[in-house]
Amino acid sequence: MRRLLAAFALCTLLTGCASLLGSATGRLAADLSAAIANQDDPRTVRDGAPAYLLLVDGLIEGDPGDVDLLLTGARLYGTYAAAFVEDPDRARRLASKARRYGETALCERDDFLCAAARGPLDGFLAALTTAGPADAAVLQGFAVAWAGWVQANPADWDAIADLPKIQAALRRVVELDDTLDGGATHLYLGVLATLRPAQLGGDPEGGRAHFERALELSAGRDLMAKVLFAQHYARLVFDRELHNRLLGEVLAADPVAEGRTLSNTLAQERAAVLLAGAEEYF
Repeated sequence: MRRLLAAFALCTLLTGCASLLGSATGRLAADLSAAIANQDDPRTVRDGAPAYLLLVDGLIEGDPGDVDLLLTGARLYGTYAAAFVEDPDRARRLASKARRYGETALCERDDFLCAAARGPLDGFLAALTTAGPADAAVLQGFAVAWAGWVQANPADWDAIADLPKIQAALRRVVELDDTLDGGATHLYLGVLATLRPAQLGGDPEGGRAHFERALELSAGRDLMAKVLFAQHYARLVFDRELHNRLLGEVLAADPVAEGRTLSNTLAQERAAVLLAGAEEYF
């Protein structure tokens, strides 16, 4: 789950900021997000991102109702907490801020949907039907930040109980615009569907369809999609041939791709670890 959240946040970090072009602060946030997403040295991002976290906090402080800035804050805090923070207490604090920014963005966009997200599942499901295509990006950002908070609180059963709402929100995003962020929402749903085998309530083949759609929509440029396809589907169904083929393709690929270089670099690091452990796993 930790790797999933990091990958998903990285996939949406740059493209989710594409609308931030209407102001000087928006352009600054977009440019810095692009610099992070295009960085090929994860350590540089790990060491330098805290300064950007403070910068985004300052921008939001100056304009607390700006939905795009709030989504940028949610994505950046979620990415940093999931990908680079090892201390559980610190990760929880950062994930909590990501969720707060994501929830505030949703509330600024749609107070009805915001209120429903805090209530029973049935009410939230009904409220999701009122969301339109223009709501897809904020709903996605909110769901990812919420999932990051759940991941950071694995012993909190109330938090884990939120997963059906998160999954429902992401499914609605796919219904509204499954091409959003190069199909990143399919990637997330693919992992959620393959967390458990079919006999325990999982949906491996549904997950495979999501992974394949994510790869199709990213034109194969999203190497993390192949890593998660191998890690979560191929390993779940013990398909070693698929597992090794996907990971081999990741290691052989050029990681440099606009908006995906950091994610792809991390994907290659993960692919090497998974491939080295294949003999023991299978």
